[in-house]
Amino acid sequence: MDFNLNEEQRQFRDIVTRFAQAELAPGAAERAASEDYPWDVAARLAEVGLLGILFDEADGGSGGTLVDAIIAIQAVAEVCPKSGDVIQAGNFGPVRTFVEYATPEQKARYLAGILAGKTLMSLGMTEPGAGSAVTELTTTATPDGDDVIINGTKVFGTHSSLANLFLVYVRFGPGTGGIGSVLIERGTPGFEIGTPSSFMNGEDWCQLYFDNVRIPKGNVLLGEGGFKKQIAGFNVERLGNAARAVAVGRHAFNLAREHALTRTQFGRPLCEFQGLQWKFAEMELKLEAAHLLLMRAAVNGAGSLPSAHETALAKLACNEAGFFAANEAVQIMGGLGFSSESTAQYCLRRTRGWMIAGGSIEIMKNRIAEGIFDRRFDQRAPRAVPSN
Repeated sequence: MDFNLNEEQRQFRDIVTRFAQAELAPGAAERAASEDYPWDVAARLAEVGLLGILFDEADGGSGGTLVDAIIAIQAVAEVCPKSGDVIQAGNFGPVRTFVEYATPEQKARYLAGILAGKTLMSLGMTEPGAGSAVTELTTTATPDGDDVIINGTKVFGTHSSLANLFLVYVRFGPGTGGIGSVLIERGTPGFEIGTPSSFMNGEDWCQLYFDNVRIPKGNVLLGEGGFKKQIAGFNVERLGNAARAVAVGRHAFNLAREHALTRTQFGRPLCEFQGLQWKFAEMELKLEAAHLLLMRAAVNGAGSLPSAHETALAKLACNEAGFFAANEAVQIMGGLGFSSESTAQYCLRRTRGWMIAGGSIEIMKNRIAEGIFDRRFDQRAPRAVPSN
């Protein structure tokens, strides 16, 4: 059993790290403070082959592994947390589901733009009445000749204020088996993007309104019965979430470590105070343990999709470790860490959001319990039995 990267993986990590330090470290704080998507970074990452790492070479990707993609997202996010989001958008999330299930015609229309960093995809899954209980979604897809008509509302989508392509979960029929997904372009008649609202980390999201939006049947990604495939693919997105959480926590850790080495109080460097030493020891323990769970899920998911149980363990551990490290880093750095001039406070806000996004940590605990007991625990209230 080997817990280390192989030689090729180490070289890849070192190359990406050097690139990030040279080209992304400058301006990292400014990017973190900006609400805009860093399109210039996306174009540069596309040039150096860091978008589409997971995708087959026949599709224009690199033909790499899930581990390769995680190495890249962590090497970048540890240096520039905001740029890690670009790696996510070009390798994980709705893009990964799209590449897994898209038709050749759909790939021909959209994939080149995605891999060039010019097309940004957002996931329309959550609704006002369907968050963690996603199977209760009500957005409908009604076939009409050669078209499909979409009606409904979505909320809280990452990049929804900026994206030009949306992967939208819809209901073709009743029950879980009636759920599938469609592709809708910004500007499609009847598709309205609402006024931007801000998340705590400074990023914007918009409510999406679909009022008799007519799309061709060629824009259906997965029809009825596609829900389980979509959720299985969502495990990859959760590993991207987890990878960024632990990497951004490590970024904050490194900031705090440098501060503790150079900041002097009471005539001594901060690193000589035992109270702070214990903080660093706990941060290191949690980050290292979480990273090992993340890599286990990625390695065991090679060639297929990660297991739900190992993904839930990894996401829970990485979310909590990343937030813990960022929170402690802000405390260690004091006023400097709390200042907008430092990325430490951004790391705190960012990691807090990942404890909600992509499946909350409470839902991850539910999934873990299901793996422990090898049974499904339905969270819904029991249905009332009709009286005779």
